Amino acid sequence: MNDARTPEESLVCARCGKTADTLPLTWTCSVENGRRSYFCEDCARANIRAIEGRLDSSWW
Repeated sequence: MNDARTPEESLVCARCGKTADTLPLTWTCSVENGRRSYFCEDCARANIRAIEGRLDSSWW
């Protein structure tokens, strides 16, 4: 897997702050301005149209 974080770091949702020790299959990854951001399942579901429209997370 091409994961840019170190193994000691927990994943943190960029919207709500939910954490996970490993990358769950239901989380979404987005690269904005060269920075990788992760979104939990709940935040991804709530904003799926904006994500599919490739809007920056600052818009949603």
